[in-house]
Amino acid sequence: MTTNETTRGPQARAWLDVPFSEKGQAKAHGARWDPAAKRWYDPRPPTPGLQSWAALPDVPNLLPGEDRSFGSGLFVDMIPRTCWFTNVRTCVSPQDWERLRRMVFARAGHRCEACGATEDRGARRWLEVHERWSYDDRTGIQTLRRLICLCSSCHLTTHLGHANVTGRADEALTHLRRVTGMSDQQVSRHVDEAGRLWTERSARTWHLDLRMLTDAGVMLRRPEAPAQRSRTAGRSLDRTRVADRAAAVRPGGWRP
Repeated sequence: MTTNETTRGPQARAWLDVPFSEKGQAKAHGARWDPAAKRWYDPRPPTPGLQSWAALPDVPNLLPGEDRSFGSGLFVDMIPRTCWFTNVRTCVSPQDWERLRRMVFARAGHRCEACGATEDRGARRWLEVHERWSYDDRTGIQTLRRLICLCSSCHLTTHLGHANVTGRADEALTHLRRVTGMSDQQVSRHVDEAGRLWTERSARTWHLDLRMLTDAGVMLRRPEAPAQRSRTAGRSLDRTRVADRAAAVRPGGWRP
């Protein structure tokens, strides 16, 4: 049996690494979904149209140098403006991101590592991968320390700046209070401190240290230059605002 296969009863699975954005294409080429494994596979390998998604060996459950105790719990963790669009997802291929995402979800037991929630499509709650970074003010190095599984509500709270520009700050802060038990005063102090750190860190350019990924055999792509990141961020925020407005439409008008 190869690294791309596992056995479920009498049937072997030839697994595929299919990014979410490409699932329609893979399905059109004959890929099938295994709901128990939460993974796509080739039912009649090797299917020529599916070979571009053939699974690579799994990444280790603990990445080299990763500290899973770093940045535990739920807190506001805004990315400096000068670091926008230099996250892990933009620096790796879609297939490698799928490998990392699958590993993070599996080792977390498919639960949010901040609040314990599971995915609930009816409630529009999803599981997502968030990166925990450390920032060395002396060297200007932004180091990846951990990948963590968060539900979409905890992820929204973590990126409070994004929640604010998309009109969801109240929702994010309500979730923060509920999960952490903070009082209104404690939340206010916490947000003020997070904002102070964000402003301070956004005043300089940071250089990424992603050795945690390269040491695990993940290939990196060159991130965008700082000036281009700002333009890309603006376009992305514009698209997000439009999408949020569209989602808010209800019969009879806009959501209050």
